[in-house]
Amino acid sequence: MIVKRIFLIHLLLFASTGLANAEIACAESPLSSELALPDLEEEVATEHIEPAAAVEPAVLISKRPALRPCKFRQFEVGRQRMRDRGAVCGDWTILGETRTSLAGKAQGCGIANPVRIYRISDIALSQFSLMDCQTAVTLKTWIENTAKPAFAELGGGLKGMRVVGHYACKTQNNQPYARISEHARGRAIDISTFVLQDGTQITVQDGWSDTDQSTVLRELHSGACGLFGTVLGPDADRYHKGHFHFDTARRSGKPVCR
Repeated sequence: MIVKRIFLIHLLLFASTGLANAEIACAESPLSSELALPDLEEEVATEHIEPAAAVEPAVLISKRPALRPCKFRQFEVGRQRMRDRGAVCGDWTILGETRTSLAGKAQGCGIANPVRIYRISDIALSQFSLMDCQTAVTLKTWIENTAKPAFAELGGGLKGMRVVGHYACKTQNNQPYARISEHARGRAIDISTFVLQDGTQITVQDGWSDTDQSTVLRELHSGACGLFGTVLGPDADRYHKGHFHFDTARRSGKPVCR
């Protein structure tokens, strides 16, 4: 029995040392942002254990499980750092918080996997805005490809946007007997004002017909067309004189752009 115990102690010490060395090696290597397939040869090497002399079946120890390759563990560490920073939707540049599923009082309202966004691509939103991740990612694409370039030469660039509508369980334009709005599904956002780095505020209400500001506002509008399922501005109807409405409605036909 003494021999068996000594054997067990040595085996456990060997396993612990291997685990510690593996953790140190993994910690010292740089973090990888890509998920790569494991190196099978290296994994086999970590499994090698010298065979022991004859041991009674009663004291056999199951082979310790293989350590996950460092690349996999580093990827998990990176994802956790994203969550700690407040990143959502798997994107470093979309900051906010995840929420539990929402169900509205009316049929058709709700979001299965909502997020509350307050900053996208370093552009601040005036309020926490509830939406789904598809809408958040589409908004990010529009900000980076259209909004930021449009304001690049004005007032030091874009700093923030005033949000006047996001998730709400309501009908289109709050009209009785109208269809459920995309806002009620977490697929829409309304933006009324663009704030520049120097403090300048450009509003959709006043700037759409202003000689100096209309060009950039119409560029923002046209840049959203096709990217979003619906784009509505001051020329659409009386309900959108003061803001842009963007939504990611799932349409079988062409996107709506007015």
